[in-house]
Amino acid sequence: MFRQLLNWKTLLALLAILIASGTIIYSQYLARKIAKEERQKVEQWVEASKYIINVGPDADITFAARIVTENKSIPIIETDENDSIMSHNNLDSAKAENPSYVEKKLRQFKGLNHQPIETTDTQDSTRRNRYYYGESRLLKEVRYYPIVQLGIVTLFIIITIFSIRSSYRSIQNQVWAGMAKETAHQLGTPVSSLEGWVEMLKEGSGNEKIVQELEKDVDRLRLVSDRFGKIGSTPQLEEINLVSQINNMVDYMRKRAAGKISFTVDAQGKQHVISRVSAPLFDWVIENLLKNSLDAMEGKGKITVTINEDKKAVYIDISDTGKGISKQNTAEVFKPGFTTKKRGWGLGLSLSRRIIEQYHKGEIFVKQSELGKGTTFRIVLKK
Repeated sequence: MFRQLLNWKTLLALLAILIASGTIIYSQYLARKIAKEERQKVEQWVEASKYIINVGPDADITFAARIVTENKSIPIIETDENDSIMSHNNLDSAKAENPSYVEKKLRQFKGLNHQPIETTDTQDSTRRNRYYYGESRLLKEVRYYPIVQLGIVTLFIIITIFSIRSSYRSIQNQVWAGMAKETAHQLGTPVSSLEGWVEMLKEGSGNEKIVQELEKDVDRLRLVSDRFGKIGSTPQLEEINLVSQINNMVDYMRKRAAGKISFTVDAQGKQHVISRVSAPLFDWVIENLLKNSLDAMEGKGKITVTINEDKKAVYIDISDTGKGISKQNTAEVFKPGFTTKKRGWGLGLSLSRRIIEQYHKGEIFVKQSELGKGTTFRIVLKK
């Protein structure tokens, strides 16, 4: 799937380059052609204007007048040989009343690198007039057309890539959910069988200690099965006391932590911090974070869970004194398959993010990490 996505991106990029290149080349060809025709029109306009001024009163000026009046698209400014403005044509009549506007347009016309058309002054043959001209609206549109089309093509490619990625994520989510539900289904049968064996052991004497431990492990398997069964379906959120919920999970992990690991839960003196969560899934997140902290400390260190709240949200920080996470890996830790451990699939943090963000509409991120000093993960649950 990744290879197909890469191939699609490559093909779309090549298509965009071909469309953009072809459009630019053809539009430049059209622009040069239109520019040449517009210069010819300006030259004809200048000649027609001179003809109308110079001929006698009995001359037929119909054709010349038509040439002059038909030019309504190309702006023209007439100057003397010192570039002092004498007259103008096809400029905005309201704005042209301001001399600075006409001077600004003259500077723009000069910047277009159009060679001005020079003629001899009709009143004085020793003086020459210059005609600077701009571009018609059509020519401007042709010049800007490639940019507009390139923007449209780029937008199309972005939308297409986003759609492909969304489709891939949807398929990936369905696979994840299917695997999780199948795992829960497969666990259900042996767990039920184990529960039956535990009940049989209870009937005998002298098995009390064994039964007690077996019940804990069976309950644990039932919890794991329940968690997997909830992936892919909308969980039921209930108001629970996060202080007691987190303390229970910390106690569970404390009994199974090897080495010299100390655990601390700091609720800022509060006994109750209420939030709407799915208890089995929330416990899974806390367990994953605590396991990561234990793996990072390698048998010695301190884990601190801090619970804070304000009017908008509850903040849960899980800190350890482990080896820390490098900056380049901070953004990667929540991606499926990422792990620095020798064993494991690198799915714990990815599932934790899904549980917090998709099911609880909260946030989970690396708040702080420093190599050799430890890491702090933060969970934010909105009230």
